[in-house]
Amino acid sequence: MQETLVLQRLQADSPHVPIVARWTFDTWGEQLYPGRTFVEAVEETRQECGEQGVPSLFVALAGGVAVGTASLVADDIPCRPELTPWLASVFVRPEWRGRGIASRLVQRVEQEARESGIEHFYLYTPDQQALYRRLGWQDIERLAYGGEAVTIMVRQLRAENH
Repeated sequence: MQETLVLQRLQADSPHVPIVARWTFDTWGEQLYPGRTFVEAVEETRQECGEQGVPSLFVALAGGVAVGTASLVADDIPCRPELTPWLASVFVRPEWRGRGIASRLVQRVEQEARESGIEHFYLYTPDQQALYRRLGWQDIERLAYGGEAVTIMVRQLRAENH
């Protein structure tokens, strides 16, 4: 039987916060935030748990177990402060990949952005350009960040009912 996937807004007091923080800390922490501790990562994750709009953090749950995450944040690359807001920290546990979970998380963040009146937002990725292009994102810039070549992409959102 296939587990039912639920996408849920993460609250700051959720027991899933340390789990999500661990994923992002282990995946990107040393590379992007050298010297940051796991305790600091948990606190930063709590701060991303907004009530709506920016910031917002979502978690994918299968049978109540966290299997993926994505967030909507004000900034994600310090050298591009004029670009805001950002889709960030898209992560799916390796054993759950290939099931469309990342796509559903991205679409949930897009929905949040659209409902908040955001007309376009950004992301960067070193290696998932094809996934995001399939979801309607467009390349706008290549640059070196965090020790690797990344692509900044933009997603234009159409206001609904206009």
